[in-house]
Amino acid sequence: MAAQFVIGIDLGTTNCVLAYTPLDSEEPEVTLLPIPQLVAPSTVESRDSLPSFTYLANSSETDGGLYVLSDTKGRDFAVGEVARKQSAEMPDRTVGAAKSWLSHSKVDRHQAILPWKAAEDVPKISPVTASRRYLEHLVDAWHKAFPDSPITEQQVVLTVPASFDASARELTREAALAAGLPDSLVLLEEPQAATYAWLADRGDAWRKCLGINDRLLVCDVGGGTTDLTLVEVTEDAGVLQLERKAVGNHLLVGGDNMDLAIAWYVSELFREQGVELDPWQSVSLWHSCRAAKEALLSEDGPETHPVSVLGRGSKLIGGTVSVEVERQKVLDQLADGFFAECSLDDEPVKQRASGFQEIGLPFEADTAVTRHLASFLKRHGEGKEASRPTHVLFNGGVFKASSLQQAVMQRLAEWFSDEPPQLLDGTHDLDYSVSRGAASYGWAKQRGGIRIRGGAARSYYVGIETAGLAIPGAPRPLKALCVVPAGMEEGTEVDVPSDDIGLVVGEAARFRFFSSSTRKDDQPGSVVDRWTSDEIVETDSLEATLDKEEDIEDDYVPVQFHSQITELGVFELWCVHAAMDRRWKLEFSVRDDAEV
Repeated sequence: MAAQFVIGIDLGTTNCVLAYTPLDSEEPEVTLLPIPQLVAPSTVESRDSLPSFTYLANSSETDGGLYVLSDTKGRDFAVGEVARKQSAEMPDRTVGAAKSWLSHSKVDRHQAILPWKAAEDVPKISPVTASRRYLEHLVDAWHKAFPDSPITEQQVVLTVPASFDASARELTREAALAAGLPDSLVLLEEPQAATYAWLADRGDAWRKCLGINDRLLVCDVGGGTTDLTLVEVTEDAGVLQLERKAVGNHLLVGGDNMDLAIAWYVSELFREQGVELDPWQSVSLWHSCRAAKEALLSEDGPETHPVSVLGRGSKLIGGTVSVEVERQKVLDQLADGFFAECSLDDEPVKQRASGFQEIGLPFEADTAVTRHLASFLKRHGEGKEASRPTHVLFNGGVFKASSLQQAVMQRLAEWFSDEPPQLLDGTHDLDYSVSRGAASYGWAKQRGGIRIRGGAARSYYVGIETAGLAIPGAPRPLKALCVVPAGMEEGTEVDVPSDDIGLVVGEAARFRFFSSSTRKDDQPGSVVDRWTSDEIVETDSLEATLDKEEDIEDDYVPVQFHSQITELGVFELWCVHAAMDRRWKLEFSVRDDAEV
């Protein structure tokens, strides 16, 4: 059965959204899918988004059916709006920011570790499981709305941060397939999805807004991450084309940090009233401030918004304590703390309070998005000149506050005073533009339309252990051999020129992979002997035992590499022993939306 719809899914840090468009329409006709969900115990309503929270209910709640949908008997958890509300009242039983954990390579993301630091008697789930549960809920909502159009038979586009590395993308894909999405699903970078939403809104008129050699900066500040992308306008046979030129590093700074900053400010207001919050209340306050931020940053936000936490003292048991938070004070705090004045030469501050670090999400020490933006533009410039954007497109709920957009535009105008970048009017629905753009992209891919091209956003390398005398207690140095160059298109393959490399077979071995978003001149076969952490970063290693044939006497065989990126964005690294006509495959997903 041929696909009837293109489905775009935004698996967000704080909210998930599903948009769709019929494939047989002459233009994309994108609609948001209403998502039924619990909004309070035993109360179901449909909302345009599904909050990315999981509440792990206790036995008395599940026995009473308080957090169970009519068709989910026996579940001991709830997702969506009711879970988001529970994050303020029961933070130790609520999972949030699972998407950020997917990109944290310092933990095993298949292990049940969330809620992080929860008590031993609290059940836990893995980041992959949490992500799967949100997608399962969306799949169920789709099937309720379109029972005759199974989602496995539709064209599905799932968005990921542009800064997600190969491992995080593969984990996202794993969760999606487990949730019932089709094997043919496509991963699309979120800033590009936002660009597609803008293109869909403008139609062919986009060519009047952008011209040859213009450079578009997509500044996407979401719930947990900041994504920076540069898209350049090129020309092919007299026709304007869009080409993605650069993506930024994975920056764990976003709406979650802002919620915490507001919580710190509100805690001072409580202190002025003589109320000292204990650690439990402080966590609850953080989640309560998320709702306050969303209300205050909305276009018609109130001048003040109440923030409350449950009382914990002997005089407050069963009650709440509240303060009124002023909209302008919050906006000023966010502008000063996250969009601070800085020069184009400033670098993010790497401050540390102690040489001992608690293990957890690697949030950026410097919350100033503007300093990260300056660093990004310098890294992707030419020579000593920073890359100069001509236009800016904002995405992410944070930028629903026009004053925060203006703060970024002011910094850019100061850096490029001779030709300040121009602001592109957005899609006016920053909460939904990513899912809408994903659906529009899927339609354009099937029916024809403007596409953003650019190939792999990063170069990829394998770590080669060097030969030489051993030193007691010291590992041998590594060389990084480029096997995928930046810009390599999906559906292409290449032989990697090199001397023979020894491939360990017949025993467990660790194969190490690296990537770089800045070394764009490296070609297959380029060898890097030394590098800094700003140039090349290690992704997840791959543990495997490769088969050893009986006629192979040594523990390794001499091979050369053959790289291929499939149409679905899976990087297949073939280790080829030409003389024996043998091949071993190491498969790792590196989808960067090579052709989007």
